[in-house]
Parts: sequence; C-alpha cells; structure tokens
Amino acid sequence: MAYTTIDDPSQYFDILLRSGVYASSGTHDLTGLNFQPDFVWEKVRSVAGSHYLQNSSLTGNKMLNSDTNNAENTNGNINSYLSNGIRIEKNSDWNSSRTLVDWFWKANGGTTTSFTESGSNPGGTHQANTTAGFSIVTYTGTGSAGTVQHGLSAVPQLIIIKDRGDASSWLVYTEPTGNTHTLFLNRDVAKEDDATLYNDTTPTSSVFSLGAHNDVNANDDNYVAYCFAEIKGYSKIGSYTGNGNADGPFVYTGFKPAWVFIKITNTTNNWILFDNKRSNVSGANVNGNMLRPNLSDAELTDDDLDFTSNGFKFRRSTAGFNGDGNSYIYMAFAEHPFVSSQGVPVTAR
Repeated sequence: MAYTTIDDPSQYFDILLRSGVYASSGTHDLTGLNFQPDFVWEKVRSVAGSHYLQNSSLTGNKMLNSDTNNAENTNGNINSYLSNGIRIEKNSDWNSSRTLVDWFWKANGGTTTSFTESGSNPGGTHQANTTAGFSIVTYTGTGSAGTVQHGLSAVPQLIIIKDRGDASSWLVYTEPTGNTHTLFLNRDVAKEDDATLYNDTTPTSSVFSLGAHNDVNANDDNYVAYCFAEIKGYSKIGSYTGNGNADGPFVYTGFKPAWVFIKITNTTNNWILFDNKRSNVSGANVNGNMLRPNLSDAELTDDDLDFTSNGFKFRRSTAGFNGDGNSYIYMAFAEHPFVSSQGVPVTAR
C-alpha cells in the first residue's frame, strides 16, 4: 500500500476552469484554491492561443510561452497572487466566449532565498516547497560549467529551464532520459544528446549541474528553472513503453491522478497534457481533453485514457502516447493518494 505525507494534494496543486474575460477593464479575482499559488500555467481551450507561464518570484507581469522560444515579455495577466488564487487583468487575447484552464503549484508564497555566484557556479534565488517537492529557481549564467542550488533537499527528477532574455529553446531534464540527454518543451523532437547542457551530471539533493551551452548558462543571461522532486502519493515522474493497442499499458502512480504530462522520447511527436477537470464524461474515468504544451492549438477531444485510483491506463493506440514499442516519460500530480497516511483508500470515479 502506498503511504504519503500529503493527504490533501489540493493544498499544493490544483486546477481551475474559467471563461476568458470578466470585464472590459479592471481586474477580477480568480479564487477557489486552498493555497497561495506561485507557479501558474494557463491555456485557452476553446480556440488557439499560447500557453502562459508566470511565477511569483518575478515581478512586473513577466511571462513566457511554452509553445514558442520567445524571450520573456511583460504581457502576463496576473496582477497579484492571493491567498486562495490570483487577481487577473483583462487580456485582449481572451474574450468572454472563450474557455480556459489554469494549473497552479505552491512554492513558498513568493518568498525567495538568495544564493551567490561562486567561481563558475551561477548565483540567483530559489523559492522551494520541500514538502511538495517543487521549487522555482532564477539564476544568472556564467558561461562556464557549474552548479545551481535548487533548495529542495531532495533530488529533482524533472527540471524545466528557459533563458528569459533570449529566443532560445526550453530545456527539459528528466531522470528517465538521463543526464546525457535533453528534451525540448517548445519542440516535438526526440531526446537529444548534448554534454554542454547538464554537463553529463545527475542532480543532487542540493544542486543541478550545467554545462556552458547558451540555452542554459550563457554569461550574464537570466534564466528560470522549475524543479520537481517526486513525493510518494502526491507526484510521480517516470517512464513507460507503449503497446500500440486500444487496450493500452497501465501506469502505476500510487495515487488517483489530477494531471498527467507526457512526451515520447525516442522519436518525434508532441508533448501532451491531460487533467481531471477537463474530462470528457462527467463522473467517468475516461479522459481525452488533450492540450499540447509545444503547440498553441485548441483543446482536442477523444477517449484517450482512464484515470484510476492508483494510476492511468491508455485506451487508444495513438503514437503521441501509446505507439507500439515507443518510449515515453511522464510527470503526474495527484487528486488523492491511493492510500492516505491514515490508511484510507481512494476509489476511481
């Protein structure tokens, strides 16, 4: 039986659905969370539109788009971070007829810890939630191989890095693909081998390593990194092999999933996101409302996979997530642990 230190995942991660714009001007409070969010990822669902990624470590409405390699801009729509949500401003991209999804993670309430440059090791800040295994890191590159403090006191299994000032790729380190390879959040390509990215070095419980590649460590460039360490019963980062069958593989997570993030690693195809709030059929296990982080397209619908009490199972032979013999990585967050710390089990819908 799975044991967890987090009985209520909604204290650290949650999802809200909403319509586009509430007023022609001014602000609107989007609330309903059990925490003050620090990382917000939002996407318009009903029409094409970029993914917006913002965090509370950065002021001035700074925002990046996962579906482009664009530098950071100040076109974000978060006015402020509230104790139970966010205060949003009007965004001309989203009118009232459009629907959106917002995914939220809790770090440390906007409070950062500074670390100084030491030789070739970059300086910056981290905002870490060691309970939930998540930190937001900002750092300034040195141009030489070094290490960056992440603040988790645990080894991160997935790290997303972006140069904030330049048009450059989003880099994704994952434990399953190893320290010699990278994935690219804004691209559909297979994993690539490049020693100048992570210096062929696995992260430790205190730091992650960088080579001298401009996309992760150009001298005096500013970067953001989102670091995730697996927490039993709350989050899971792993891999699986597709079987190309409608009776697809079952992936054990140790919890009932709320959010699942997938990428094929051995060949070209898109990143994929599923969650439990955009399920096709109310009250059923089936989930198929799919969004793709490297694309700006609208939400796609089909009967793709089931969210069960202890994992997820694929129901379609689609190359992006269940091609025969293909390799995939995933990251998932929980709606409820399979078994709570009090020994209480959860059931599927």
